[in-house]
Amino acid sequence: MAALDAREAHLRASPLAGALPARGTSEGRQLRRWLTQLLVTERVVAVEAATRDLRQDGAPTEHELLPDATARLEIGSVASAVLTESALARALFADVTADVDVTEQDIAAYHARNPFRFAGARRTATGWDLAPSEPPPLADVCAAIAAELRGAARRRAFATWLDGRRAELVRLEPGYEHPGDPRQPDNTHKH
Repeated sequence: MAALDAREAHLRASPLAGALPARGTSEGRQLRRWLTQLLVTERVVAVEAATRDLRQDGAPTEHELLPDATARLEIGSVASAVLTESALARALFADVTADVDVTEQDIAAYHARNPFRFAGARRTATGWDLAPSEPPPLADVCAAIAAELRGAARRRAFATWLDGRRAELVRLEPGYEHPGDPRQPDNTHKH
């Protein structure tokens, strides 16, 4: 509880304080649930990194793992926050997902479904950019497609692994469930 109280106090003393929900409200309890998930995830990462004897040195950068908002949404807010703040978490991500790759068939199928995805605009002599009239050949965009698909596959693999490790290692007290858990009374997370 002390760690959770300290994390909340730190957040409420930051420039973000004005955007935070009031204490004691449903939204305030949801914030504490989210902070609980964050603290638990940080500890799971620390334990697992120590078990694997990982170091921060040479860890991928935040941008390499989370290049855009879509990547952050794919992996989830808690994992995204941990990967943003911790080079050790990024080293663990790299270790957990080292064997994740995509096949040539995956790349070709993606290109067939999204032929213009990596097509650059054509610039006219007058400086206008026009949409391409023909999709680029697969050979020209293969590396870009592979990088995008591999990144998404690695994020899925890490999120699945992390969820599993938390489930194995952590038992949360009632009131500290995930904010999206439909069993908790303050849940407003709907799909």
